[in-house]
Amino acid sequence: MAWRRFTLKDQSFFAMFSASADNLVAAMETFGSFVRDTANREELGQLLRDHEHAGDSVTHQIYRQLNSSFVTPFDREDIYRLAGNLDDVMDFVEAAADLIVLTGLGTLPGEMNQQVELLQRAAQTTAEAMPKLKTMRGLSDYWIEVNRLENEADKIYRRLLSRLYGGGYKALEVMKLKEVADQLEEAADAFEHVANVIESIAVKES
Repeated sequence: MAWRRFTLKDQSFFAMFSASADNLVAAMETFGSFVRDTANREELGQLLRDHEHAGDSVTHQIYRQLNSSFVTPFDREDIYRLAGNLDDVMDFVEAAADLIVLTGLGTLPGEMNQQVELLQRAAQTTAEAMPKLKTMRGLSDYWIEVNRLENEADKIYRRLLSRLYGGGYKALEVMKLKEVADQLEEAADAFEHVANVIESIAVKES
């Protein structure tokens, strides 16, 4: 029956959201290596940019599909916000990497490595949650965990600022490191924004 074809919800968004989240997992793994391996940052930075381009490509696919789909699996505004927030994570991480290279930073403070580890865990948790969008079941543990990780990231960020302003670093280095730390904090916030959108979707669909 022809009318059924027009009332079926477009299922392609689920695969694209999973692809976007999986790309973030790979990007965070690369970024972890980038932070630790000071000798190969140029090569790892290029790989990170490749992940950023891949993420942009998926985001644009989602937007194009959104414009051409008659019936979407959930609100169009929520699809747009979810895609944008996933893309924001990648943008903040790439900005952090660029700042590290452009400002000539070497070994980074331990707290910054902890920030990266939390981002890696948030990425993995997010990727594991994406397939559950199809049924909207079992997602509450996901957004609770991401919110917990973001709170932990806030604590680490504050400890890092305390260390930077504690007198052990020169003023210029403090400025450089804080710029990077700010981008990583924004990335953690963006993961929480993703979780908040998914929680909102789940509430609407329940």
